[in-house]
Amino acid sequence: MISPQIEAEILRLYHAEKWPVGTIASQLGVHHDTVQRVLAQDGVPEPKRSRPARLDPYIPFICTTWKQYPKLPASRLYDMCRARGYQGSPDHFRHVVAPYRPRPCAEAYLRLKTLPGEQAQVDWGHFGKLTIGRATRDLLAFVMVLSYSRRIFLRFFLGQQTENFLRGHEAAFGAWGGVVRVLLYDNLKSAVLERQGDAIRFNPLLLDFARHYRFAPRPVAVARGNEKGRVERAISYVRRAFFLARRWTDVEDLNRQAQEWCDGPAVERRWVEDDCLTVAQAFENERGLLLPLPQAPFPTEERRELSVGKTPYVRFDLNDYSLPHELVRQTVMVLGSPQTVRIIHRGGLVAEHHRSFDRGQQIEDPAHIQRLVEHKRQAREHRGLDRLATAAPASRELLTRLAQRGANLGGATARLLHLLEEFGAARLEQAIREALDKDIPHHHAVQQILERQRRAQGRRPALPVQLPDDPRVRDLSVRPHDLESYDTLTKDIVGHQEQDHHDQ
Repeated sequence: MISPQIEAEILRLYHAEKWPVGTIASQLGVHHDTVQRVLAQDGVPEPKRSRPARLDPYIPFICTTWKQYPKLPASRLYDMCRARGYQGSPDHFRHVVAPYRPRPCAEAYLRLKTLPGEQAQVDWGHFGKLTIGRATRDLLAFVMVLSYSRRIFLRFFLGQQTENFLRGHEAAFGAWGGVVRVLLYDNLKSAVLERQGDAIRFNPLLLDFARHYRFAPRPVAVARGNEKGRVERAISYVRRAFFLARRWTDVEDLNRQAQEWCDGPAVERRWVEDDCLTVAQAFENERGLLLPLPQAPFPTEERRELSVGKTPYVRFDLNDYSLPHELVRQTVMVLGSPQTVRIIHRGGLVAEHHRSFDRGQQIEDPAHIQRLVEHKRQAREHRGLDRLATAAPASRELLTRLAQRGANLGGATARLLHLLEEFGAARLEQAIREALDKDIPHHHAVQQILERQRRAQGRRPALPVQLPDDPRVRDLSVRPHDLESYDTLTKDIVGHQEQDHHDQ
C-alpha cells in the first residue's frame, strides 16, 4: 500500500512531465507494477509488451477453467498449468493471473421497512458461563426487538432449552402489553428442527405456542443475516451498553437490572427512522397496533416423565428432589420452572421444591424423610409382632391386654423377643399362658416365671458377652493371678481386729 501523496505524484509525473513508468518507479522508490496499477486505476491503458509473456499461451485455458470453477485457488491452477508445460515460478504466476480471476458481482440489499406492530426479531446471545456451586451453566441472553420502533426486550437464562425460549417470548409480550403478527427467527434449534431448502420442520412446542398467541413464526433464509440485522445489532448493543463491566449477584439481580435498562436508557435513545423521536415515542405509536394478549398464559414449565428408583428421590436437571416413599419404583411427572420443581403423580401434586441450579445436590422435604423413618420403625415393629405371634401365639392376647392398660407396646415387644431368644418358643408360650391365667398380663411377670423355672432347674442365668471384632482383643491372653496373697491379707486383717478388741 502507498500513501495518497505518492499516488498523486505518480499521476503528476506521468501526465504532466511525461515520465515513463520505469523512471517514475526508480525515482519514487516503488515497484513498477505499483506505478502501473495506479495508472490503470486512473484509466491509463496498459502499454503493449514488445515481446510475448511466458504465460500468454495459457491465458485462454486459465479463463475457461476459472469460468467453470470460479472458486478454484490459484495454487491449484498453477499445478494444472505446470502439467501442461508452464515453466514460471508460482509467485509470478499468482501475480500475473490475478486480473483474470472472476469477481462476484456485489449484491445490493434493499433497506427493509416494516409496519408498526407487524414484526419482531428474536435470537439468543451467548454471554459466557456461570459457576453455581459445582455446576457450570451457560449464560444466555434472550433478545427480542420490535422491527418498527426498535424497542428491545432482554432476559437472561441458564441454558437455551425451548422452555426458556418460550418464557422469553411470554415475558416480552407481557412487558409490551401485546403480540406482533410475525416473529422472525434464525435457524436455531429452539425454532427450526430441520430444514432442507424451503422445506422447514418447526419445533412443535413453538408451533403450539404460536397458535396460542396468534403470531406467525418465520425463519430467515439460509446465509441471509441481513434479514434479521435488527436483532443482531441489538445483541451487540446489549453487550456494549449494558453487559460490559456490569456487576450483579445472581441471575435474578441481572434480570432486574436488565429490565431497568430496557425501560430506561434503551428506550431513551434516538429512533433510527426519525432522530427527532425516541424509541419510547415510536413505541407509543406502535403499542396500539399490537395483537391483544390471550386470557390464559401458555404453560412454559419443563415437563419430564421420570422413573423413581429404590430411594425416594427423582433426578431432574443434575439434582435429586425428594418425594413420598410410597412412589419408589413408579413413574412421575416433573414440572420445572426457574423458581420451583413440582412433582405430579396421577394428576395430583405430591411434592414441591425450590429449584437448584447446582450439581449433585439433594433437595429434601423434611416431612418426606420423617415419614420414611416412621415407616421403617413401624415395619420393624410389625416384623417383631409377626415373629412373636408365630413363635408364641399367646403373645397376641398378652399385648392386647397390655394395650388396654395403656402400657408401652414397643418396650414389651422388644422384651418378649429377648426372652424368646433366651428361653425358646415353647417355654415362652408356657410362661405367657401362666401369666394370663394368674391375671398378671405383663412382660415382667412372664420374665419372673421363666427365671423361677430356671432357678428350680439349677441353671445359671445366661450372661452374653459381646467382644469387639478386633484381633487385639480376641487374641488377648490373660494370666491368672495367684489368690494366696488375698488369703494372707485376710488373715492380717482378722489378726488386727482381734488385737484391737483385746486392747479395749
